Amino acid sequence: MKAAELLVKCLEEEGVKYIFGIPGEENIDLMDALLDSTINFIVTRHETSAAFMAGTYGRLTGKPGVCLATLGPGATNLLTGVANANMDLNPIVAITGQASLDRQHKISHQYYDLIHIYEPVTKWNAQIKKGEIIPEAVRKAFQVSTQDKPGAVHIDLPNDVAGMEVQGTPLKGIVHTLTEAGDQVIKQAAQLIEQAEHPLILAGNGITRGHAADQLRALVEKVNIPVVHTFMGKGALPWTHDLSLFTAGIGGNDYITCGFNHSDLIIAIGFDISEYAPSKWNPNGTTSILHIDTEEAETDQYYPVKLNVVGDIKQNLDKIHMVLSPKERNNSWVLNVRNKALAELQQFSDDTSFPLKPQKIISDLRAVLKEEDIVISDVGAHKVWMGRMFHTYQPNTCLISNGLASMGIAVPGAIGAKLAQPNRTVVAVCGDGSFQMTGAELETAKRLNLPIIVLLWRDEGYGLIEWHQLKKFNRPSHIKFGNPDFVQLASSYGFEALQINRAEELKPALEKAIAMNKPVFIDCPVDYSENMKLTEKLSHLQC
Repeated sequence: MKAAELLVKCLEEEGVKYIFGIPGEENIDLMDALLDSTINFIVTRHETSAAFMAGTYGRLTGKPGVCLATLGPGATNLLTGVANANMDLNPIVAITGQASLDRQHKISHQYYDLIHIYEPVTKWNAQIKKGEIIPEAVRKAFQVSTQDKPGAVHIDLPNDVAGMEVQGTPLKGIVHTLTEAGDQVIKQAAQLIEQAEHPLILAGNGITRGHAADQLRALVEKVNIPVVHTFMGKGALPWTHDLSLFTAGIGGNDYITCGFNHSDLIIAIGFDISEYAPSKWNPNGTTSILHIDTEEAETDQYYPVKLNVVGDIKQNLDKIHMVLSPKERNNSWVLNVRNKALAELQQFSDDTSFPLKPQKIISDLRAVLKEEDIVISDVGAHKVWMGRMFHTYQPNTCLISNGLASMGIAVPGAIGAKLAQPNRTVVAVCGDGSFQMTGAELETAKRLNLPIIVLLWRDEGYGLIEWHQLKKFNRPSHIKFGNPDFVQLASSYGFEALQINRAEELKPALEKAIAMNKPVFIDCPVDYSENMKLTEKLSHLQC
């Protein structure tokens, strides 16, 4: 068989259902081999979108999403989405076509050394120089991608190698296992928790990756420790739980700041340091950290680790739970923080201002969705509001990219999410800036007949950048742009397009979109003057 055919057989052995990407001249052998495969190749409108789809699919399934591009500009376009998946710790396998081996020693059309280009943004990457190594290379790619902490890998396939005749068979996969912390370490961790007067749990996305939400809840309820979530850790503890302090991560004063200030031990569980800098929540570096994760903590002067509990998070939480004694605590301050945060959202539930305030949009969105439905937030001012105020019942139901945090992820991410979870409603929350970066994927969603909902927050500018500019300089700089008629644009792609002209129209429009079970686009003007009002309000926060 051809090397490209062997590669496809290896991907099938790994259980790959979808490959997202764009074909090119240098991967035509691979594209031809896919015609005879059980794998569904999904043509996207941009390579970055393909990687966003694969990354989201990988996050929700725990199995690597696969994306493909040709050499040169195809591969460099793919790079941003691969880097995003790697920093968000989503398993992904990227495959690129490449120039033939006989022209890689000189300046050549569309040729760049992709191994060196991809090296900083992947866990592992390699070029296939002989077709016979394909079974090993593919097996290693999937193994490395899913090993904790998960991330991106890259396989580069020159077009002459892809067409070579080879012999080989796919290698069988293996089941990953994580070690557990030793009994002595578990006892030390329990002692730290029992000795702390005011411990606080910082719940990260590692809890979701490790399927440890039930273990977290059992621990929390036994020793009555409040929990604050990172943006990507949302849902580890249901927002309705009395010990949930919702979400932190905006980088400045917030109600949750009081919890960090009050704490004498921060128990960081599954916390990814790239998401939320410790200098933001432990500014003096004086509060001790109990680090519970699959890897030892990153060195950071604001993250003074008292003890590392390394290994399987689920099993280690179980073991800590077993040796801890039940404990009551005076958590009246937790109720105070919860009430303030909830009141901020509830007071806008019946707001009739137009354009709509962010709080109103979130209130209506939360009201119409089921506990298990999925919202994907793009990057922009709306991400801050969604992170703070869209409260979740379950892990992986509000997906926020907060590692690389690349704009444009929501629409392609919603496509990946719907393929991974077809029975759940999936909503992409976008700003008009981020939407225009990957909005052409509306065609992809329509072609696949995926009933995703795109909820656009329209303000005619880069709202998050303006927010930062106003905070620092008290004036905006070069953040405004023009927009198309989004209703006509979405309609031209075949979406059902709805325009919001009054605040009272949003909730019925969302309910209608869910009931239609087809691709729907909702254009909703937003009033971002609330950004600076929030900044002013939180600047006077007294704990």
